[in-house]
Amino acid sequence: MNKQVFATTLREPSELVASGLAKAVDLADLEQVASRYAIAITPDIAALIDPSDPDDPIARQFVPTRAELIAAPGENGDPIGDDSHSPVAGIVHRYPDRVLFKLVHVCAVYCRFCFRREMVGPGKDSALTDTAYAAALDYIRAHPEIWEVILTGGDPLMLSPRRLRQIMADLARIDHVRIIRLHTRVPVADADRVSDEMVAALRVAGATTWVALHANHVRELTASARAACARLIDAGIPMVSQSVLLNGVNDSLEALEALMRGFVECRIKPYYLHHVDLAPGTAHLRTTLKHGQDLMRRLRGRVSGLCQPNYVLDIPGGAGKSPVGPNYLLPQEFPQEFPADDSESAKETRYRITDYCGEVHLYPPMS
Repeated sequence: MNKQVFATTLREPSELVASGLAKAVDLADLEQVASRYAIAITPDIAALIDPSDPDDPIARQFVPTRAELIAAPGENGDPIGDDSHSPVAGIVHRYPDRVLFKLVHVCAVYCRFCFRREMVGPGKDSALTDTAYAAALDYIRAHPEIWEVILTGGDPLMLSPRRLRQIMADLARIDHVRIIRLHTRVPVADADRVSDEMVAALRVAGATTWVALHANHVRELTASARAACARLIDAGIPMVSQSVLLNGVNDSLEALEALMRGFVECRIKPYYLHHVDLAPGTAHLRTTLKHGQDLMRRLRGRVSGLCQPNYVLDIPGGAGKSPVGPNYLLPQEFPQEFPADDSESAKETRYRITDYCGEVHLYPPMS
């Protein structure tokens, strides 16, 4: 943990150098990164970074590096196809029964692997205009198949409680909207922002509120972060988690085990473990799918079912999320033990099932 006390959010490369979170020799490279991608490290997050550890898992998530200047093949500025599924400003309608509602384009902290890194940060439009907001609500009203609205951005908890209260009420007045989900980093990045007033603003008659917390390492679940989550949960707002599988951060069995157990201890159900999207300059933080599948297979045998996230890949171009965890069940043909006729070629399908120890078992024939 960092022994320094940080009073304000660090936003400039020179501030990172002065605070000891980056080296002076890297300043020129970091200025190039900052000219393209937003930087913000809150006091809560800065306090978690160990400057003496070159492989600190918190620093890898938030402190920029020159590796971000290198674009790998296949990377692009809209890796999951938000634009191609945006019928009106602020709305992404990729799945039939739910939409993303991108209210703001700012965050408390900026992750170095963000798939919307080309679209968020200072200098971008900070929030939807009143006209765009009204048009987005009209779109939701006009589509009765929309059962869930997911508030994202940016981070919706960057809005004031007063503004969030109005947004929640506007959505809850739409009869077919039954679920309002918020995706946020704020409880770990700026825990004090989750005030009683903020929590009250998220509860609304007519719809059920869910909050999805983004955290990638168990050290992010500090006492203050846990207290912020408890304020939400104690108020009747259920929480799930979303994490990103990151090279050098949580791509070990021990790190994933600790993180998922930490979520469950906080009464947060592990939900998604994302494979890193193909955003520009993120290759150094990306693992292989094979490694991710191996971790999920091994995690299955180590921790409770409560601790199992769904390992998913967002298909480039906007085709949506697909589970990419290990396959435990494979069909295989065998000669029938008791064929209905005398044919020697009669076959039956059994299934090869792999248990959490890697042992293979045969399941009986199935019709």
